[in-house]
Amino acid sequence: MTTSATRPPQAIAPPPRLLTRPLLLRFVSLIGASVSFFLLLSVVPAYAAESGGGGGAGLATGSLMLTTVLGELVTPRVVARFGYRATLGAGLFLLGAPAVVLTVPGGLAWTVTVCLLRGLGFALTIVAGGALTASLIPAERRGEGLAVVGVVSGVPSLAALPLGLWLAGRVGYGPVAVAGGVAALAAIVSVPGLPDGAAASKKESVGVVRGLRTGALLRPVIVFAATATAAGILVTFLPLAVPHTRTGVVTVALFVQPAAATVTRWLAGRHGDRHGSARLVLPGLLLSAAGVLVVAATGSPVAVVTGTALFGAGFGIAQNATLTLMYARVSASSYGTVSALWNLAYDGGMGAGAAGFGVLAGLTGYPWAFAATAVLMLGALAPVLRDRRGPGAGRVSSA
Repeated sequence: MTTSATRPPQAIAPPPRLLTRPLLLRFVSLIGASVSFFLLLSVVPAYAAESGGGGGAGLATGSLMLTTVLGELVTPRVVARFGYRATLGAGLFLLGAPAVVLTVPGGLAWTVTVCLLRGLGFALTIVAGGALTASLIPAERRGEGLAVVGVVSGVPSLAALPLGLWLAGRVGYGPVAVAGGVAALAAIVSVPGLPDGAAASKKESVGVVRGLRTGALLRPVIVFAATATAAGILVTFLPLAVPHTRTGVVTVALFVQPAAATVTRWLAGRHGDRHGSARLVLPGLLLSAAGVLVVAATGSPVAVVTGTALFGAGFGIAQNATLTLMYARVSASSYGTVSALWNLAYDGGMGAGAAGFGVLAGLTGYPWAFAATAVLMLGALAPVLRDRRGPGAGRVSSA
């Protein structure tokens, strides 16, 4: 007879492998899209300004973001009908091919057309690609996996953004535009090797509109949008708010912010896999708001750098926690909807924050505008607390 004292100990199963061949292959298209988009993000407005002045630059960026947001709304339906591979491949093509011919003579109208097509392509790649990536990550390691994905896409974007303008000043707009286009087009060769989700019927997935009406998804979206709003404000207005004699402080601050976000996004992923992501949403929001409040002391270099570090730490936590939480609440057929909603919060929050803050700062000045932003961010406490204590915060049914 075997007793508890003599029973052999049960072996603990090792965690599932994270860096599988499909995920590594997906990194190819992820890097290609990031390099293509961010290499030209500042270059195209500068090119448009040569033919249309400041208005041309604004039209270029505005048209790019317009079709990005609109494309994010419809991409889940496209994925449901055509699958991941076809949608991702089409997105990479629309992101890359127009860039190659950007400098073909055609004036501002041609540049805007290119931006409209590239915005749609970017929307297809980030929504379809994001849903595909989530399906390649084991559920037990989803938080850590999404953190790795954030690093893989974030590092190329951080390098490509300043590199684009630097190269344009030395070799001209044409070669840089071609390089940005080729980065996306070359990544298409990796797409056929990726697994493809079967086209899902509308009954099997939660649509974007229904997702916005479902509290379990809407609450994390609201919280992340609040932090993304502040991200757009800091990137846009910190160089204007800090005295011109301290430009070096801004450079350090804008480096510290994404660096802190990268570190905490990784830590949040590992912690969330072990203890749950829901409990991290509140600290992410509070840290982000505290950082913006500290930045309000724009005359103090220590406050500016410390504030951006705090904000970056909170933003990284919020990024990982909200996205992981949303994926955990739906079935795989609704990953496209989660990707769309989260990216809408990101892009829409950054754009709305920059636009609204400009008006507010004109009335109050930068310090008070930053302080008011921090207070307004705390309005997202309501959905956070509701999510932590209320019923219906669990899995979203597709029925």
